Amino acid sequence: MVANDCHLQKLSRQIRILLYLFIAALLISGLTAFPIEWELKTANELIRSLNLDNELSRWLEKVYAGIRETNDRHPYVAYGTDWLAFAHVVIAIAFVGPLKDPVRNIWVIEFGMIACLAVVPHAFIAGQVRQIPLFWRVFDCMFGLFGLIVLYRCHRKIRILQNMQAKS
Repeated sequence: MVANDCHLQKLSRQIRILLYLFIAALLISGLTAFPIEWELKTANELIRSLNLDNELSRWLEKVYAGIRETNDRHPYVAYGTDWLAFAHVVIAIAFVGPLKDPVRNIWVIEFGMIACLAVVPHAFIAGQVRQIPLFWRVFDCMFGLFGLIVLYRCHRKIRILQNMQAKS
């Protein structure tokens, strides 16, 4: 019984670590959407200082010019980016439920896995419509795939925890 309790505690700790990692990634991803113009300005200054000239540097320069021009002429458009950031924070809050009771709130993990999978078609369809370069769409897909890996591992561990709790 003591070994079982020890294993339950270890499994619970691993689940919490995975959830904290996922929550942190969501928060960082969201909160970095607020200062997007400053981030792009900083990235472009770094690119210029390193004399980089490649597809990525040209793309970031183009995006910065678009964001700067839009913010100068139509600052209210950035409100959409603010809502994107807010949505990331709200979704991160939803994962507090599985932190408290992973077995009971496994549906949140499953929802997150579905959302992560949905990133791929969204990036390719919306990216095509919005004329986003292929390399950037693939880069965006990596966020969904990273999240899916983390949540899948978490889901597997929660199922093991569920089975162990049912037996005890």
